[in-house]
Amino acid sequence: MNTTKERDVTFLSKEDLSSRELSLVAEEPLSIMVQGRPYSASMRTPGDEKAQVVGFCFTEALIDGLEDFDSCIVEEKNQNLVRVMLKPSRYQAVENILTKKGFVTQSSSAISPREMVADLMQGLRPSNHVLTLSFDRAMKLLDGLPGVQPLRKTTGASHAAAIYDSNDNPLAVAEDVGRHNALDKVIGKVLLENSQEDACIAVLSSRVSYDMVKKAARAGLAMVLSVSRPTAMAVELAGKLNMTLACLGKKEGLFVFCGKNRFG
Repeated sequence: MNTTKERDVTFLSKEDLSSRELSLVAEEPLSIMVQGRPYSASMRTPGDEKAQVVGFCFTEALIDGLEDFDSCIVEEKNQNLVRVMLKPSRYQAVENILTKKGFVTQSSSAISPREMVADLMQGLRPSNHVLTLSFDRAMKLLDGLPGVQPLRKTTGASHAAAIYDSNDNPLAVAEDVGRHNALDKVIGKVLLENSQEDACIAVLSSRVSYDMVKKAARAGLAMVLSVSRPTAMAVELAGKLNMTLACLGKKEGLFVFCGKNRFG
């Protein structure tokens, strides 16, 4: 499946009215079936289907590692469908996750931010990663993100997520029309390549919401650098998890929202 689709468009300016062809980022549905039953459906950019599903299952706590899979198969005739079978013991351990809706969508009563953060932290461990990153190194990682975004260069409409080790060596990069998908894909790649123990820094092209922080924490990442600002809930959750959260600021600077002790 192609990650881009060509379309004829009209270009309009004060001097010109013409027709030309542009590359647009592809967007197709991905359905995940677990134990033979539908579990999740989302729109994503085709490619890295297995990595995305592995990352999704990991960040959703359906698995703790690849050994929890009995199988994870991308359909040959329909790559928009991935079938996951968990080992019987793992299925029994996560059956409650498979049968209940998410915390936010299932509650009809008012929830305080404190209660929500406490719920989101269930099953997550605060980071104890000892990491020191200089301002120049952080800016280099952020400035280098466009260079690993060929899909964005072609279409101007994709998100990216990259994971690095403590020495700024790239472990994996992924692009997708959805920011959550890009993060799931890159985490899945790290798991599939058995480099999770080295993963500690994520660089994101998007804003950071609380669920992105949860995914990063689930993957054991100590620092998240982003192009856009995080939400208030993301900052609160990251702070509770001892995660460093920073984004590009004004005048070539950084806004550090929590975990400033890791900058030095």
